Amino acid sequence: MTPRSALRRYQLVSFLTWLPPGLSMAVMVLLMTDRGLSLAQVGLVVMVFSSVTIGLELPTGGLADVIGRRTVLAISAAFTVVALALMAVSTTFWMFLATCVLKGVARALSSGPATAWYVDTLHDLEGPGADLKPGLARGGAMESVALCLGVLVGGFAPLAVPPGVMTPLAVPPLLGATAGLVLLAAVLFALPEPSHAHRSPGVSRGRWSLARVLRDVPATVAGGVRLVAGAAVLRRLMLAAAASGVALVAVELLTPGRLAALAGTAELGSTGYAIVAALGFAGSAVGSALAPRVAGLAGGSVRGAVAGTVLTALAIAALAATAGLDGPPGFAATGLAYVVMFSGLSMAGLLCLEMTHNAVTAAQRTTVTSTSSLSLQAGAGVSNVVFGTLAVQAGLSSTWSLAAAVVLGSALLFVRMPPLAEPHRLTSGGAPAKNAHVTAPSPVSRRSVSLEGDQPRTEDGAGPCGP
Repeated sequence: MTPRSALRRYQLVSFLTWLPPGLSMAVMVLLMTDRGLSLAQVGLVVMVFSSVTIGLELPTGGLADVIGRRTVLAISAAFTVVALALMAVSTTFWMFLATCVLKGVARALSSGPATAWYVDTLHDLEGPGADLKPGLARGGAMESVALCLGVLVGGFAPLAVPPGVMTPLAVPPLLGATAGLVLLAAVLFALPEPSHAHRSPGVSRGRWSLARVLRDVPATVAGGVRLVAGAAVLRRLMLAAAASGVALVAVELLTPGRLAALAGTAELGSTGYAIVAALGFAGSAVGSALAPRVAGLAGGSVRGAVAGTVLTALAIAALAATAGLDGPPGFAATGLAYVVMFSGLSMAGLLCLEMTHNAVTAAQRTTVTSTSSLSLQAGAGVSNVVFGTLAVQAGLSSTWSLAAAVVLGSALLFVRMPPLAEPHRLTSGGAPAKNAHVTAPSPVSRRSVSLEGDQPRTEDGAGPCGP
């Protein structure tokens, strides 16, 4: 395999991983309410999905580090197929609840292994000093393209179903299940497992078994948590991920109601939001693609991440400033802010992702990126409570202003980051590993920090920090 071949495979799997949730996203809530669920039951189902995803983030990350990236990705694809096929035929609350449990398992399993596969493979081919930015940028762009296309196809597909053939709203989940089958085939045949020679001391070698998994996964998870807690750079990157969760909730929680008010009806507001969300995903793809160039112009990945964070904050501030606009100007301002915000968020997330991968070894790569995803979801969870209450009491403008201030303040996390002369591979205690590989200096400014890092994409289509 060549670096170019590895990149093509990574891009394909990145696209296929996010296409199924993108296809089902637009109709999920409508399908549940159409089949008799109340809004309270829909909220409970979504909460269960989030709880399962959060609860399994670290264990599944450790599982990928123990049994391999390809195996976990294949299991995730299988869960996706079953979950979306079940969603298409679900008619009761309990069936939809089971669907979201399966989706939560699939989401947790898919968080990180594909990127870890690409980084490990590139290190095998080019050595530990390989430049990760171009490949990670293209993979992130493909994820955003999949979400953009998926939400548009899923939103319009029900209109193409002839009357009486089947429930129109069930078509997008079936399309998602089909895409999941394609993903499963791609993972099994296109992703040979990379070398795992850098496994941490104390973790068993050789073929895995149930006993080994039960022993090694908890050890790997604990080691990853100790690594994050003991390394100042990783701690800062986790806080940056939490700030990304704040930014995402600020727009995802409040924008649908804002657009419904502008449109006059919930139905028109839903259509408007689908278009605005697609624009946001397109902006995310642009941000990922531009991240390497921005890092080069800014003088390094750290400064590039600062630029992306500031851009995100300015876009949310623009939402606050235009909260009083009505009609088409209000729609236009919201759409433009979405494009800019997701571009900045994706740019910063991609560069933080690079930093994280360069700070860890293959043995705990997926565990640490799962910790980053967990941090993002923690920031999002707190913001859901705070922003919902604040929006009712103080209004949209004040709420978005607070979110912009929090995101802008998070840029300070990158100022004078604890330097490492070279991006050492760290042990679970946060110290440079004895006899570990020491990479060539990363292409960041000597006046900045010499370490590159990581941040997750979000889920459910929600944003770019994040699959």
